[in-house]
Amino acid sequence: MGKNVLIITGDAVEALEVFYPYYRCIEENINCTIASPVKKSLQTVVHDFLPEMETFTEKWGYKIDSHASVDEIDPTDYDALIIPGGRAPEYIRMNTKVQDITAHFLKENKPLGVICHGQLVLTTIREYIKGREMTAYTACRPEIEAAGATYVEEMLHVDGNIVSGHAWPDLPGFMKEFFKLLNVKKEASV
Repeated sequence: MGKNVLIITGDAVEALEVFYPYYRCIEENINCTIASPVKKSLQTVVHDFLPEMETFTEKWGYKIDSHASVDEIDPTDYDALIIPGGRAPEYIRMNTKVQDITAHFLKENKPLGVICHGQLVLTTIREYIKGREMTAYTACRPEIEAAGATYVEEMLHVDGNIVSGHAWPDLPGFMKEFFKLLNVKKEASV
């Protein structure tokens, strides 16, 4: 039986951080479900860095459909969870069902991948991340530390079942470590 991965996100998700993991899972024959507070076509955003700006820029990206609302999700049906960044985590973290789903993966020690601003969701269930180590986009450091976790100044960090990444340029290593936790083996192609 194949693995099942859940991606929880919403509007203003960073485009690369949802598309890359979604298609990598499909490429590995992993069933992948995108869930959002409301089942809909999600508007992604593209964040980039310009030398003349002290913060990132934001433009609209491609749309991607969510397959289910979070209210339809039973986390016991899934082997792992990915929470992409962008601005989506700022508002989806207030959804109690998102909090409950995320807490399930931490309580059950299932693989959990969070990248960029995705770690903001974890700060709402602080009892499960207290004492844990993670990285995130630098601007998220105060929230991570206020939640009782240790911010690690690395582009990629693994702490037990949590794989955390700094931003979209770290996606190749992020997915490699996530697949290790999920025990996905890449067959050599001939």
